[in-house]
Amino acid sequence: MARLIFLGPPGAGKGTQASLLAQHCEIPHISTGEILRAAVAHRTELGVKAQGYMDRGELVPDQLIVDLVHERLLQPDAASGWILDGFPRTVSQAKFLDELLESIGQSYDCVINLDVPDETLVKRLLSRGRADDNEDVILNRLHVYREQTAPLIDFYSDRQQLRSIDGNQTVDQVTAALKQIIQA
Repeated sequence: MARLIFLGPPGAGKGTQASLLAQHCEIPHISTGEILRAAVAHRTELGVKAQGYMDRGELVPDQLIVDLVHERLLQPDAASGWILDGFPRTVSQAKFLDELLESIGQSYDCVINLDVPDETLVKRLLSRGRADDNEDVILNRLHVYREQTAPLIDFYSDRQQLRSIDGNQTVDQVTAALKQIIQA
């Protein structure tokens, strides 16, 4: 059983690694972006609320995201473990998550931070060829990420729950490092 939180900047390979590790461990890869899109598509009560914020161009409030994560963690496939990707993004969300997990009698094993130098991230993101991925936009996204997440990395590090992995390696090397962490 593994319950992990993945952190890392855009382009670090979180989604790829979370999917590979989730398959290996036979647990769900829970991406908050995917939860949000699924809730909106299925027009769940929370999805309809989230759609309202999104239609107005507003950020979906922390509590609504926490409620969506709560709903997802209660599904049967998450009983034996999970990998959270994209949540929490801030210290306040991390505190919400702690309260949520306590309320459902769960905890996480550790928080994994994929550490990749900015120049590598920029190259990776530019190579994806997305229309909105130009160097200025990417650098701004990385700046926002660092601003929001640096306190979160410190938060988990201070609690001895953070494990950093060099994400500037091949996919297979990063996967091998992750498997060592969960087997330890």
